[in-house]
Amino acid sequence: MADSVIEADAVVIGAGPVGLFQVFQLGLHEVQAHVIDALPYAGGQCIELYADKPIYDIPGVPATTGCGLTNSLLQQIAPMRPQMHFSQAVESVTRLTDGRLQLTTTKGLRFITKTLFVAAGVGAFVPRKPAVPGWEAFEGTQVHYVHDAPLGESASAGAQLVVLGGDESAVLAALALAQSSTHASKPARVTLVHRRDVFGGEPPTLAALEAARASGDIRVIAGQVTGCETQGTRLSGLQLLTADGTSITLPADHVLVRLGVSPKMGPIAGWGWALERKQVPVNTENFQSEIPGIFAVGDINTYPGKRKLILCGFHEATLAAFGAMPLIAPGKEVHLQYTTTSPRLHKLLGGGTDR
Repeated sequence: MADSVIEADAVVIGAGPVGLFQVFQLGLHEVQAHVIDALPYAGGQCIELYADKPIYDIPGVPATTGCGLTNSLLQQIAPMRPQMHFSQAVESVTRLTDGRLQLTTTKGLRFITKTLFVAAGVGAFVPRKPAVPGWEAFEGTQVHYVHDAPLGESASAGAQLVVLGGDESAVLAALALAQSSTHASKPARVTLVHRRDVFGGEPPTLAALEAARASGDIRVIAGQVTGCETQGTRLSGLQLLTADGTSITLPADHVLVRLGVSPKMGPIAGWGWALERKQVPVNTENFQSEIPGIFAVGDINTYPGKRKLILCGFHEATLAAFGAMPLIAPGKEVHLQYTTTSPRLHKLLGGGTDR
């Protein structure tokens, strides 16, 4: 609930590969982490930018993909039982009188934590939006982005549906609207709008688009959105400037925006630390920032010799977990233990007992 406070030893911002491995390293110290991510699922940049593209530089893994690496890391951290909080960002961070950190999120969740690990990569991935006056008034009701819930059959029945975009995700969205509906929920029309009549995608996807155009299931308009038409408080159409310079009004009951995503630093930039080129300076002993208790790992941090590699982020997460333990468990001796020989870690990871 928004009014409750979640007390934690560690909160990780970012559920990309480095954030997930941070969870694992904290778990080896028997610290359960809460994870916050702006996306509705884990994976971060790996999922958003190269879910199906090959990755060759993960030690011991000759080849994987962004999706494959994410799934492997989720399986690896399962014994740590992290608490995942998706589709929200951290809005503010304040210091309490007892030294702990209080966080609030865009969904109203409040956390009080001993340590905070920022693994936000290059920032939170947010959808690109057309620069149209008044557009925001219809977001969540008639304007839908890639991370929103799918458009239901009741919404699409007899409706004028518009998809904005020119990459494969836009084409696939238009095809899904045109082809997956039953007769009872069939839309009145599906229109795909892009600035040029040229689309990206795999050959089968583009062939399916051509077939849908030929059959009349999808109409394509080359142009750009310049304004909105309304009836009362509802969106009724889009004003378009077509490729030949003509202004037209396109009826629209629902608009699916598929213009890609871009990383944004968001509130992190205003937390009171001195950033260097939108990155957080850290020391390389424990990857703590200038703010005590806040650690930064992965692409979000910077230090002499920094390399933006997943492998380097894994190393940083390991040392950050060790460095945070004096704050999480003051006075507790922290020993280096090996997963190959430690009975305690075997038990923790499901491979034996601690006897």
